[in-house]
Amino acid sequence: MIEVEITQKMKEQAWRKAREMGELKNSITAGDGNICGFVGEFCAQALMGGIIENTRDYDLVIDGLKYDVKTKRCTSEPQPHYDCSVAAYNTVQKCDRYVFVRIEQDKKTKRWGRAWVLGWYDKEEYYEYARFLQKGQKDGDNWFTVKADCFNIAIEDLFDVRELH
Repeated sequence: MIEVEITQKMKEQAWRKAREMGELKNSITAGDGNICGFVGEFCAQALMGGIIENTRDYDLVIDGLKYDVKTKRCTSEPQPHYDCSVAAYNTVQKCDRYVFVRIEQDKKTKRWGRAWVLGWYDKEEYYEYARFLQKGQKDGDNWFTVKADCFNIAIEDLFDVRELH
């Protein structure tokens, strides 16, 4: 897990891209997470390099490998036992790997704080090791009620992004 600075440029680009995109079909947060998702992509790129592509199937291309960036908002520094998730309807995405990011957001002011690139996982192997949870089910590891069918894996089980280079 590596902390990455969220720059003003990242914020501005994320706002612009989120407005252009609008609400995605099957959005768990009715489009509210779009800005956060774009900030996550910029943070991943700042740390890992590559080119942002923004397709339905992947977001970032590094050395010919296609990464889909999965970003969650949080209110504090992530802990190793916290989960990363891939929604079940995203399992058909044509990417090679997932990279997971957390963006800190103040609940009251909605201001962005810190960001962490948590790690990556090979897409095919992810589903072999991840836990499946159904919408409405409480996750026994953290008691969060799942908002959509998803596959979860702990941060501590991800591969370090520094191992990519």
